[in-house]
Amino acid sequence: MRLVIIGGGILGTAHALAALTRGHEVVHLEREPEARGATVRNFGLVWVSGRTDAELALTLRSRELWEEIGGRIPTVGFRACGSITLVRTAAELAVAEAAAAGDTAAERGFEVLDPDRVRAINPALRGDFLAGLHCATDAAVESRQALPALRAHLTATDRYTFHAGTEARSVADTGSGATVTDDRGRVFEADLVLHCPGAAHGGLTRELAAELPVRRVRLQMMQTAPLGEPLTTAIADGDSFRYYPGFAGPAVNELAAEQSQAAVAAEHHMQLLCVQRVHGGLTIGDTHEYTEPFPFDVDEAPYDHLTEVTETLLGRRLPKVVRRWAGVYSQSVDPGALVTRVRADEHVWVVTGPGGRGMTLGPALGEQTATLLNL
Repeated sequence: MRLVIIGGGILGTAHALAALTRGHEVVHLEREPEARGATVRNFGLVWVSGRTDAELALTLRSRELWEEIGGRIPTVGFRACGSITLVRTAAELAVAEAAAAGDTAAERGFEVLDPDRVRAINPALRGDFLAGLHCATDAAVESRQALPALRAHLTATDRYTFHAGTEARSVADTGSGATVTDDRGRVFEADLVLHCPGAAHGGLTRELAAELPVRRVRLQMMQTAPLGEPLTTAIADGDSFRYYPGFAGPAVNELAAEQSQAAVAAEHHMQLLCVQRVHGGLTIGDTHEYTEPFPFDVDEAPYDHLTEVTETLLGRRLPKVVRRWAGVYSQSVDPGALVTRVRADEHVWVVTGPGGRGMTLGPALGEQTATLLNL
C-alpha cells in the first residue's frame, strides 16, 4: 500500500513510522522546510505521571515504543530519566500521597520521597520543598532532534520519501484511492491519504473535514544555557497536580479550594515542568492560553514566575536564559478523546488534536491508527 501523509510533525512522522513498520510505502509532505510547530516547541517529555487511568495503557505502550526507537536511533535522545514532582505545601503533599496509593501507582512507578531521598536521586535539587513524587516511568527525548533522526531512519528503508517545503493544496478521492496536488502542481497518487495538520485547523483541513471538535492552545516556554551539573530527572511543581487530569480526585479538589496558587500562575494556567537537554541547558515552562486571537508577543510575568519557582527548587540561580518562545498546539475537545480522527472520504483521513500529549503519545497513536485502518 502507498500512503501520502500530509504534515511533518510528530503525528505525521509517527504515522509514517507505523506504516513503514507494516511494510507500506510512504510519501510525506511538509509545507515548511522543517517542522516548526508544537513538535519542536515542547519539553520532549514522555509523560506517564499525569495521564488518566483510561489512557495509561496507551501511554505506557508509547513509552515502550519510544524506548525501542531510542535503541535503534540513538540521536532521538531517549532517556529513561523519570521525574520528580516537588511539593511545597501540605495540600500538595496530600495529592502526592493519594497518587502513590492509587490503583495504578505501581504501573506508573509512583513513590513519595522525603527530601533526603529526592536529593539522593537528583543531587541538583538543593532547594526548598517538603517531598517529591517520583515517577520512574517518565522519560524524555530531544524534541528538536527527534524528527530529523526519525526521517533519516525511514529514508534508509527506500520506501519513504520526504518532500520539504511542499504545501498540499487539494486532496481528491478517486474511488480506488486518492490524489494529493501540491503548490507546484505536482500530483501524488495514494491508496490512502492521512492529513495530520497540527494546529492548522483552517484551509485544507476545513475543506476536508469541516469544523472539527478541536481547539488551539497557546503556550510560552524558555531555555537556559547549560546548568553546569546534571539534572538527573525531569522536575515539576505542585501546580502540575492542578493541570494534569491523572491526579484528579478529592485531594486535588481540596488543593483547588485552598486557593494558594500564585496569581500569575492561576491567570496563565501555569505549571512548572523542567527537563535538561543533552547539551546541558534546561527547557522550562509552561503556560496555557485558550482564548483566541492569541497575542503575537510573549508576556514576561510568567517567565519571572517560572524562574522564581525553579530557583527555589534548585536552591541556586538559573543560568542565563538564551531562548524564549511561544507555541500553539491542537487539542481535541471530544470528552475522553486522546486524538480526533475523522474520515473525510473513502480513502482520506484527518488526524489531529492530541493536545499537549503529542510527543508522549505519538508513536502509540500512529500504531493505533494503523490498527484501526487495517494497515
